[in-house]
Formats: sequence, structure tokens, C-alpha cells
Amino acid sequence: MVNSRYFYHIIAFLVVAIWGSTFVVTKLLLLAGFSPAQIFTLRFIIGYALLLAIAAFQRPFRWFAKNWKDELIMLGLGLMGGSLYFLTENAAMNFTTTSNTALIVCLCPLFSALLISIFYREERLRSIQIVGSLLAVVGVAIVVLNGRFVLHLSPIGDLLAFAACLCWAGYSLLIIPASKRYDTLFVTRKLFFYGLVTMIPYYVVYPEWPTLEQLTEPQTMVELLFLGAVASTLCFYLWAIAIKKLGAIVTTNYVYFNPVVAIVCAWIVLSEDITVWFLTGSVLILVGMYLADKKGTTKAK
Repeated sequence: MVNSRYFYHIIAFLVVAIWGSTFVVTKLLLLAGFSPAQIFTLRFIIGYALLLAIAAFQRPFRWFAKNWKDELIMLGLGLMGGSLYFLTENAAMNFTTTSNTALIVCLCPLFSALLISIFYREERLRSIQIVGSLLAVVGVAIVVLNGRFVLHLSPIGDLLAFAACLCWAGYSLLIIPASKRYDTLFVTRKLFFYGLVTMIPYYVVYPEWPTLEQLTEPQTMVELLFLGAVASTLCFYLWAIAIKKLGAIVTTNYVYFNPVVAIVCAWIVLSEDITVWFLTGSVLILVGMYLADKKGTTKAK
């Protein structure tokens, strides 16, 4: 059981490591003329097509959930973990600094833990887990700010970043009952489907789409396939498995590693410096996550 638990911890870490690396790939696509909404839509189209192809071999094949309430949960997953999350996060960077956005969005685990604790008694936070989460938050702040302890407040941008946090917390809450009632492949496929469906209103207002020349550029195709097949299809599938095995709170805590991975990737690809602030913050995140995985001695009543 212990070894099995470590295995799922490795899965969660690898998923976040891949998600952290998408910063560089997404940046390259933005420089190539793609909008954030287009990048999200294309990666989810690729992901849904792959999941649908895999699901075609399942017996019995299911299009819809068992009842309309469960179908609404699937809709909520697509909205909270897909379209609304990505739109609010990307829109936030248009109104506030990247540091502000990264810092606020990386509070997702804390928001998620608090929300899940309210609705699920068995997931209620113990005191040592709260200490660990707060320590990890401090570590994230040190990594993101990198010694420049100056925040530029922007009400609209910061509120949008907080909205992205709440979206991911909502996704983390809804994935619990969905994972208990349905297999991981079905849940992931429905998430992608409703993520795309809920993007339709956006394209009604902003009917923009990349040209065929942009889409067929070899480098662009590789980048989109990475985002769609690996960072979306594979990662969302493995993330749902990790949540099922480790619990939503423990798994979501790995989001704290996002800025760490992003900076390491920037160091490798863009030759950016690794500072003592980065190392200090990374150590605090590791210690905080170790404590957040502890159950403590106090039982929830």
C-alpha cells in the first residue's frame, strides 16, 4: 500500500511537471500569432478526438451519464476545469502582472482544500495539513516574487485570477463524486467535451480562428500535439487517477510545484538564472507538501 501510494505521488508530480513546462510551449504559440482561447480550443479538440477514439473500443460505450444530475456534474467539470478556468486565467494577465497572476493562481490548492473540507467530512483538514499548506504558499510566494517583494495591485486582473482559483477549486470538488461513479476515461472525455461546448459563446462574440497556414506549420503542429495529446489528454486522465487514489486535497497540493517547474524550464530553454530565492522557496514548498500529506492525530468529529 505504501509503495502504491508513492507511485501515485510520482504520477501527480509528473503531471504538474508537464503542466509547468507548457508555459514555454504556450509562449511559443502566442508568439506565432495564436490567441489564448485558440490554443485552449485546439488542445481540447485534439484531446477529445483522442479520448473518443480510445473510448470507441470500450464496451459498453456510453455517451451520457446515468442521470441528468450526473450529466450536470460533467458540465461543471468542463466549465470549471476547462473553458472558464483557462479564460479567467489568461484574461487576468491582460489586466495585471504575470507575477500577480502566477502567485494568485498557485493558491488553487488552498482554495480547493478549504472548499472540499466544507463538503466532505473525510477530507477535513488537520492542523498539520493547514501548517503544511501555508508553508507551501509562502514558498510559492518566494519563488514567484524572486526577491522582488513588490505587488502591483490591479483589482480587475487580481479578481480574475481569484476567479480562476475558484474555478479550479470547483473542479476539484466535482471530480470527487464523478470519479466515484464513473471510470476515469469517461469522466475525462466528458470534461473535454463540455470544455469545448462552453467555449461556443466566446466564439460567438469573438469569431476568430487561425489560418490553415498557421495550423500546418511543422513546429506549430508539434507544439499543439504536445499540448493536446500529452498536456491535456494524458495529464487530465492521470490527474483524475491520482485524485481517486490519493484524495483531492493531497493531489491538488502538487499545483504548488507549477512555478518551480516553469522556472526550471525557463532556465533550461531560455537560460534564465536560478536564484537563492528560488532554491529557498522550493525547499519550503517541499517541506510544506510533506506536512500537507500528513493526516495528523486529530480526527474529524
